[in-house]
Amino acid sequence: MLSSSDFASASWELVIQVDHPNEEEQKDVTLRVSGDLHIGGVMLKLVEQINIRRAEEVSLLKPSGEYFKKKKRKEKNNKEPIIEDILSLECSPTNSGPPVSPGLYSRTMTPTYDPINGTPASSTMTWFSDSPLTEQNCSILAFSQPPQSPEALADMYQPRSLVDKAKLNTGWLDSSRSLMEQGIQEDEQLLLRFKYYTFFDLNPKYDAVRINQLYEQARWAILLEEIDCTEEEMLIFAALQYHISKLSLSTEIQDFTNESEVDEVEAALSNLEVTLEGGKADNTLEDITDIPKLADNLRLFRPKKLILKAFKQYWFVFKDTSIAYFKNKELEQGEPVEKLNLRGCEVVPDVNVSGRKFGIKLLIPVADGMNEVYLRCDHESQYAQWMAACILASKGKTMADSSYQPEVLNILSFLRMKNRNSASQVASSLENMDMNPECFVSPRCAKKHKSKQLAARILEAHQNVAQMPLVEAKLRFIQAWQSLPEFGLTYYLVRFKGSKKDDILGVSYNRLIRIDATTGIPITTWRFTNMKQWNVNWEIRQVAIEFDQNVSIAFTCLSADCKVVHEYIGGYIFLSTRSKDQNETLDEDLFHKLTGGQE
Repeated sequence: MLSSSDFASASWELVIQVDHPNEEEQKDVTLRVSGDLHIGGVMLKLVEQINIRRAEEVSLLKPSGEYFKKKKRKEKNNKEPIIEDILSLECSPTNSGPPVSPGLYSRTMTPTYDPINGTPASSTMTWFSDSPLTEQNCSILAFSQPPQSPEALADMYQPRSLVDKAKLNTGWLDSSRSLMEQGIQEDEQLLLRFKYYTFFDLNPKYDAVRINQLYEQARWAILLEEIDCTEEEMLIFAALQYHISKLSLSTEIQDFTNESEVDEVEAALSNLEVTLEGGKADNTLEDITDIPKLADNLRLFRPKKLILKAFKQYWFVFKDTSIAYFKNKELEQGEPVEKLNLRGCEVVPDVNVSGRKFGIKLLIPVADGMNEVYLRCDHESQYAQWMAACILASKGKTMADSSYQPEVLNILSFLRMKNRNSASQVASSLENMDMNPECFVSPRCAKKHKSKQLAARILEAHQNVAQMPLVEAKLRFIQAWQSLPEFGLTYYLVRFKGSKKDDILGVSYNRLIRIDATTGIPITTWRFTNMKQWNVNWEIRQVAIEFDQNVSIAFTCLSADCKVVHEYIGGYIFLSTRSKDQNETLDEDLFHKLTGGQE
């Protein structure tokens, strides 16, 4: 403990405001910090004080100039105060409960929760007993904010290209430096965001706040088109938002100790966790059995210039991490027409449920770029099995892995949410409609439909999710977000060594992707598992990476400092070392060793 004189000379209070549309509901969080405390240390204190576990997954983002451009024009004529921080982790009002008891928490990061109201617990409550959050219920952060008006949505910055999306990721702060060292001034606005898309150990019993903030970040990414999705998928997201909004307004469901609800989401949570982490379930017996295979008639198409898109049927056999196809079933024991190794490939869904289209797009790394192949399935079940097998194979896993069946179920579940319902049910619901449909879709999508038509389509999709409890609905939204082709990709504008034009670099949890900045087509993929080393030439601000098989790349960052990309790579490698079997205390030294760099 520090004496009062120590406080006066070596530290000061850092006030962090949790925004809310209703100014009366805004909350201030006070942290005591010293000049030598870097951003990583501030993040650890902050997220633990507001009961968000896994501090290593979040960081602070300084918004780019474009982020506020539209809104500044709006402010001049708008009498009502507008919400400036649209991507902050905002929250909705709820009845405040009894204060959190510090006695419930341990010094480790082992999750515990308040048995009275289910508020997720934080280990550092015992260290900051004078914090204002020990005098009030922090569960306010676990509730969704009300939908924004269509006018407010239309006034927010929406990226239209990969270059625009790259601008959104310019301002990630350096975790190894303080705010002052990075030129952050008093009253300057920063966004608390999930930076790394590997959400470890999600649990509704302890992570109500974390799940809600993930849902909010996903929701805004969809509404502002920071991530692409089809119109059909946009309507699913709208239906889930509408459902969550209705449940959040009901005081009857605001009890996190509802054990039946927790039980109902356990299966979905388990499947989601396997999907997000690529991890394994408890049952390892499946992993030591014979590796299963898939064999069936599928249709194949290879894009070629000046050739119309025509699919041809072959007999396909999927085993290990490869697909072989033959002219017919009788030739299976002979030489295949071709064998495709899917390890390290990009797997993209090509689906339209209402149009009965169930396709899989494969981008397979080859020496001179990417080999593009399209597969077409006949029905949902076949698609789910082959799609799940392709996803696992891209990660170097086989169908013997225990995550295969949960992956199949996740895909089927998402497809079923897209199924169309009877018009009679929707017609009756429209008569009692209590929503503004434009609040739940992107402004561009809203412009394509009349309000009543849009409401009908949202209600039609809502019939598939109407019985979901609140937490499961949020988890389903996160799962659907995760299933989008662009999920988990953070973009930067770069210039590769030896190239005469700029490209987009996509950074994901397990790979780097070189993308054509004009067409958006992936050119090459490099997996972290094949990485031997990476370093930065700080004088010329160039990142250099060496991979297996004598593959080397180097690039300079044009849309951000090279330190930002360096920290992303190191951060994802650090997150890959996490395990449920190890002590849950964060290894800060290893994190900063991998992300800090030496200038």
